[in-house]
Amino acid sequence: MELLETPEYQEAIALWQEGRFWEVHEALEPLWRRLSGPERELTHGVILLAAALHKARTNPQGGWRNYQKAMVRLRGLPSTFAGLHVGRLVEGVRQALQTGLARLPEFPR
Repeated sequence: MELLETPEYQEAIALWQEGRFWEVHEALEPLWRRLSGPERELTHGVILLAAALHKARTNPQGGWRNYQKAMVRLRGLPSTFAGLHVGRLVEGVRQALQTGLARLPEFPR
C-alpha cells in the first residue's frame, strides 16, 4: 500500500483540506511512530508543517520555528516522494506563513 493511501494519511489529508492542522498531527503520529527510514522522515516533516500552520495562527514566530524543523526532516528527500509533491507542499506552507495564512496551502498529491 502506498504511504498516502494508508488510513492515517487519508484522514490527515481530509483534515488538512479543512484547515484542521492540529488534528493532522494527531492523525499521523501513530503512523509516524511505526515507520522507519525516508517514510518516517517524510511523515515527521508533514507533521511539523501542519504544526507550523497551526502555531502560526497565534504565534507567527512559532510557525516559522516548526517550518525550519520540518526542513531538517525533509532535506534530502526528492521533490516528489511516496506520492506526495514534497516541494510543492513546502513552498505552499512557506507562502502561507509569509502572508499570515491569507491563503492556506493544498496538500499536493
